[in-house]
Amino acid sequence: MPRDDRSPKPDAPVYESAERLQKVLAAAGVGSRRACEDLIFRRRVTVNGRVAQLGDKADPTRDVIVVDGERLQADVRLVYVAMNKPRGVVTTMADEKGRTELADFIGARLEQRVYHVGRLDADSEGLLLLTNDGTLAHKLMHPSYEVLKTYLAEVAGPIPRNLSKRLLAGVELEDGPVKLDSFKLVDTLGKSAQVELTLHEGRKHIVRRLMAEVGHPVSRLIRTSIGPIKLGDLRTGRLRRLTNAEVAALFKAVGD
Repeated sequence: MPRDDRSPKPDAPVYESAERLQKVLAAAGVGSRRACEDLIFRRRVTVNGRVAQLGDKADPTRDVIVVDGERLQADVRLVYVAMNKPRGVVTTMADEKGRTELADFIGARLEQRVYHVGRLDADSEGLLLLTNDGTLAHKLMHPSYEVLKTYLAEVAGPIPRNLSKRLLAGVELEDGPVKLDSFKLVDTLGKSAQVELTLHEGRKHIVRRLMAEVGHPVSRLIRTSIGPIKLGDLRTGRLRRLTNAEVAALFKAVGD
């Protein structure tokens, strides 16, 4: 008789810290326990690749839990935060020169100690991700995962028609070539222009150096997205926790 994949596998680990799966899902914000039980009953939840069933337990600190095809970060100790970094703020938690830093904005808003994912130089502003999930942070920053970042830049104009083609083809800098994934002229503002550019590079000052190299230095730079996470209407200096869907989208962006 063929094996029913809903039955527990002999080698499925059960940890001492495991809890009822519906309780884990509810604690992670998926829904009420009753709603989570319904998800499990409808075979929409897997734990470590196995279709879950009512009565199963899971350890949110160890197990990979997937709901409707999207990985759920069920470990409530991990936090994922978006911040709109103001201009003039250095991307550090403890600046030895006494400049305005991230810690001045986070303060007591977060109980957990978090770290910034990548950097924005002091003169740049916009989206910054903060988390205590070191594994995900590393993947988001590593160039091999090619997580796209989009910026809105005010640059010296006018913009020639062939600039987009040149930037998409690649420009040689002193530390190697760089090319954009996309480029768009948003608006012209007298002798300056507003452009949107996307790339997966993470080298220091890469956008400013690139645009200066092609003769259009940046006077203002705002990061508007990191992978699937958008800055949206988050006000300058404010923070917000990412939703479960946004965290799942970040895992998907790095192939988890």
